[in-house]
Amino acid sequence: MRSVASIMHLDLDAFFASVEQRDKPSLRGRPVIVGGIGPRGVVATASYEARVHGVRSAMRTAEARARCPHAAFLGGRFDAYREASRIVMERLREETEVIEPLSLDEAFVDLGAGPGFDPDRVEDIVAAIRADIADLTGGLTASVGVASSKLMAKIASEINKPDGVFVVEPGTEADVLGPMQATVIPGVGPATAERLRRVGILTVEDLRSPSEAELVRLLGQSSGRSLHRMARADDDRPVMASRETKSVSVEDTFEQDISDRLQLETIIERMARSVSGRLRKNGLSGRTVTLKMRHHDFETHTRSSTLPNPTDNARILATTARGLLAGEDISNGLRLLGVGVSGLADWVQDDLFASDEDDDVDDEPEQEVVARPTRWYPGMDVHHADHGDGWVWGSGLGRVTVRFETRWTPPGPVHTFLADDPALGAGHNGTFDV
Repeated sequence: MRSVASIMHLDLDAFFASVEQRDKPSLRGRPVIVGGIGPRGVVATASYEARVHGVRSAMRTAEARARCPHAAFLGGRFDAYREASRIVMERLREETEVIEPLSLDEAFVDLGAGPGFDPDRVEDIVAAIRADIADLTGGLTASVGVASSKLMAKIASEINKPDGVFVVEPGTEADVLGPMQATVIPGVGPATAERLRRVGILTVEDLRSPSEAELVRLLGQSSGRSLHRMARADDDRPVMASRETKSVSVEDTFEQDISDRLQLETIIERMARSVSGRLRKNGLSGRTVTLKMRHHDFETHTRSSTLPNPTDNARILATTARGLLAGEDISNGLRLLGVGVSGLADWVQDDLFASDEDDDVDDEPEQEVVARPTRWYPGMDVHHADHGDGWVWGSGLGRVTVRFETRWTPPGPVHTFLADDPALGAGHNGTFDV
C-alpha cells in the first residue's frame, strides 16, 4: 500500500440508463431499464429510480417487468455508450496516462503518476474531474473513491454512491473496512459468503480472526491467502496503464429460436461488419475467427478457424464464419449467435484472394442496414422526414410508435407510423455530437 491516497476508482452512475435519460428528456426522473427486452433478456443497467423497486443488473427482464412494470424497457445503444465512455477516458488521461479501464463506465486512475500531484489537493482534483465529466458528457455523474490501494479505492467509490466521493485517509483503511460485510472483498460471492457464514464470519472484522492456514483449509490455497491479505487492506497491486485487447466479438440472443440457415447467415454478415468496423477503428486485425452458438437446449458450442494472415476485412470474416455454421446441425434452432476475432495484431496483411470489391462491401450494406432496420426496438434512434429526430417508444403489429425529442429539446410528441413508412429510418439522434 502507498503512504498517500493517490489511487482513484471512478464509476459512472447507472451508466447505460443515465445515457438514455440524458438523451430522452421524457425519461428523466423515471425508472429506466436497459438490456434484453425479450422474454429471455437480462437487465444490463437499471436507473436508480428502478433500483428502489428491487431491479438490478443481471436480473431476468421478465422479473424486472414484474417488479417495475411502469419502467421504460429499452434495448441498448452501444455506440452512444462507447462515445460517452471515450469522452470520460480522454478526460482522465488529461490527469495522467496511467489509466486502467475496467469497462466502459469504470476505471482506476493513478493520480500520483500525474505531473505535480499534491496529495493535499486530492479532493479538489476529484471535484474538477467530476465537474468536467458532467460538463463534457451532458450531465452524466460519477462516483469516486480515492485511497492508498486499488482495493480500498474500489470499495470507497461505493460508499457515497450515486454522485458522491469518499477519500480513505492513509492509516484508516482497516478501520473503514472492518465493519463492512465480508462480501465487499473481491472474490467473496454468494457461495463463499455462505461458507464463511457457516463458521460465524459475517464482517471483514470477523474475517481477520482466523489464521491464514485456517482460511486456506476452509476456502483453498488461492482464495484463503488472498482473503487473509485483503481483510487487512493489504493490497499492493499497481494501476496497469494498458490492458491488452485479446479479442473483438459481437453476439446476440434471439427472442425466438432461429433455425432458418439463410436468416442466420444474414445475421453473421451483419455481425462480421460490426466486428470489422471495431477492428478498423482500433487499428487492429485478427487471424482466428470464432462462431459461438447456443442451441435451443442451452448447450453452447464454439467453432474456430485460423486464417493464414490477420485481416479486418468484413467479407473474409463473414465467409469464414458462414463456413463454420455450414457444418452445424441447426434444425432445432439457435437462441444465441456470436462472431468474434482473436489472435489480434496491430497490422493487416493484404489478403491475396481479397479484391477491392471486398473492401467496398464493408461500407455499402452497412448503409442499407442503418437506413432500413429489419427490427424496430424500444429506445433505438430514428429520424422522420417530416417530424425530425426521435426514438422508438414501441412497435408491433406492423406499426412503430415514436416519441420525437432529443437531449436538447423538451419532452416531445408521440406519433405512430406503419413499420414500412418510407419517411421513417434509423438515426443517431445527435448521439455522436456529445
